[in-house]
Amino acid sequence: MPRSILFLQGPISPFFHRIAAGLRARGHATHRINVCLGDKLFWRGPATDYRGTLEAWPAFIAKFLARHAITDVVLLGEQRPHHRAAIIAARAAGAFVTVTDFGYIRPDWIILEQDGLNRDSHFPRDPATILEMARDLPPVAGRLYQDSFNRQAIWDMAFHIANLAPWPFPHFESFLLHHPAPAYLGTGLQLLLRGRETRRAAATMAALPKGAPFWTFAMQMETDYSIRAYSHYEGMDEPIGEAIESFARAAPRDGHLLVKVHPLDPGLRNWRKRVGRAAAAHGVADRVHYLGAGDLDAMLREGRGCITVNSTVGIRALQLGSPVHALGDALYRIPGLAHGGALDEFWTAPPPDTVLADAFLRAIAAHLHIRGVYYAEPGLTAAVDAAVDKLESGRIGRP
Repeated sequence: MPRSILFLQGPISPFFHRIAAGLRARGHATHRINVCLGDKLFWRGPATDYRGTLEAWPAFIAKFLARHAITDVVLLGEQRPHHRAAIIAARAAGAFVTVTDFGYIRPDWIILEQDGLNRDSHFPRDPATILEMARDLPPVAGRLYQDSFNRQAIWDMAFHIANLAPWPFPHFESFLLHHPAPAYLGTGLQLLLRGRETRRAAATMAALPKGAPFWTFAMQMETDYSIRAYSHYEGMDEPIGEAIESFARAAPRDGHLLVKVHPLDPGLRNWRKRVGRAAAAHGVADRVHYLGAGDLDAMLREGRGCITVNSTVGIRALQLGSPVHALGDALYRIPGLAHGGALDEFWTAPPPDTVLADAFLRAIAAHLHIRGVYYAEPGLTAAVDAAVDKLESGRIGRP
């Protein structure tokens, strides 16, 4: 049956525009609402520009859904204010909501999931159900597509800098935590210093006592909506402090804790000093080490475990057989996968169940993902084609 599909904010890429073109070619109606100037940069063709306030948006979107008999709503970032209200209206109207984002599996996977991610995912948390889901599914293959960081950076800057203009969307409020100018300058500086930080990280790793156990705390960017939406934290200071406090209290006395910054952190906070102060406050300054770069896979393979709020690093840890503890809500907080006890008990936690971990990876790959990337060919075309097929056939959340 022909569908009527509404696209809201998506990746900063032609991804949504090209999916819509593919669906129209198959006889479906497509619609678009822009809520900021950046949206217009990545959508060619007819669209509705919403220039009103956030307070008036729920009534507007409800009328739009009814007027155009919308059957599907597609968006990225289900926790953005406009999207939260749109999802509520879509459910009331009986429309199906599809959410996309970078994959739980990295680097060349894209999520297509019903309603929401992480805590709001419909993916089962029961190990027996996961094992049954994965029984006839293929293994997760290695990388197929290369993305373009340079293009991602340029398009990201174009989107957010365009949104600084007061016209023609005077009421749009950015979902960013930081003004884009210092954030981009900071990120650029961190990239310039990457070589130095990589050497410092390597020296720190080499200086660890031979055979001493170590754990890794994988930081996330504070602008990541997963922090604000799927945990009780407002930033990274509190979870880092909790991990260091527990490490000081309960970890083996010959152990070390590595606090690894996110590769794209803009450096607006001096994390080296903040981590150092927290470690000193708990008397473990000589056993807690801040890393501004480094080989995360090596840390996961060689270490005793990984702590994070809800980063996809946790899924990478499962792939490498490393114990993982999620402080926030995460898709992989499942018995037998992520450590389920108190953080104080994690320092002696066993590895994840390898059979369940393999089944989990195969199940989420087939049910929650398509293969491809947002920014570079041929991965972009592969992702668009797969998304068109899944949306048309109604197989969101199914292989």
